[in-house]
Amino acid sequence: MSELFDLILRCIEFVREQKALMWWLVALSILTFVGTLVVVPILIVRIPEDYFTRASRHADGWEMRHPAVRLAIIVLKNVAGIVFILVGIPMLPGPGQGVLTVLIGVMLLDFPGKYRLERSIIRRRPVHRGINWIRAKAHRPPLKIPM
Repeated sequence: MSELFDLILRCIEFVREQKALMWWLVALSILTFVGTLVVVPILIVRIPEDYFTRASRHADGWEMRHPAVRLAIIVLKNVAGIVFILVGIPMLPGPGQGVLTVLIGVMLLDFPGKYRLERSIIRRRPVHRGINWIRAKAHRPPLKIPM
């Protein structure tokens, strides 16, 4: 018990010593939260309505691009996916769109089994209900959900 108390005291002292760093972290947290409130709905509206009912993923359409351009796009897309997931995880317990932010992050990443994971996430009633509510506000048809 004493060790836990000492750890808490050391953490409090660290925060006191690093006031500038803490203010930067607070500012970054607020910026990313507001950014997700803007970006996530834009991305949700752009998802094709039949994206989750297709038998397999469609080609990305970048095959005809120069290999360096294609590689840069893939790297940027994966970095953005990681950022969305990292920002979405702390948002999960609170009110807001943590699950939607993580879903967008997963959709941006490239990894084996991704399509199957996306489909299992979208099947959750609160998730597809929230996504379709956002799409309805943008006058877009609801996503077709696989059964």
